[in-house]
Amino acid sequence: MKKFKEHWNIIKNWQLIFPFLGILVLMYSSYRLANALINNSNFLWVVLFGVIIFFVLLKFTLFLFKKLESKWNLKYKWEFISVFLVFAVTGTSSIFIARPIIKLVGITKENLNIIAYWVLYLIIGFIFYQILLILIGWLFGQFKFFWKFEKKMLCRLGFKRFLE
Repeated sequence: MKKFKEHWNIIKNWQLIFPFLGILVLMYSSYRLANALINNSNFLWVVLFGVIIFFVLLKFTLFLFKKLESKWNLKYKWEFISVFLVFAVTGTSSIFIARPIIKLVGITKENLNIIAYWVLYLIIGFIFYQILLILIGWLFGQFKFFWKFEKKMLCRLGFKRFLE
């Protein structure tokens, strides 16, 4: 455990929650992906395929950590897991929020062109993504990182004058 803590720059025990939460989320995602890809009722095959997907995703995630280490300028390695979790939770949450809002407004696939429906769905999801990114980033203790990230993204989209 000491080597694990040293590798992830974990100073206090509460910081252990991020690597363990990251592993749990990766395991769950791997299982769901395996279940969707195999579409087989045999639980053993889904779990075995999920284990393979887990190790592939784990290798890919660790590769991303190395690539983004110099770019993101985070102080501790465990913060990368926190940032990845914020992105995952925010992406999923924004879609779950956009669905009921589209229904509340009365927009459905039946009463609107399918292309216009999906464009509106993505726009509404994107707006809530921006808001949730800051809120969930704050909950995970990464407000400064995500505020800087948000300002950079909005400047690239042409909203620079609104941020000044």
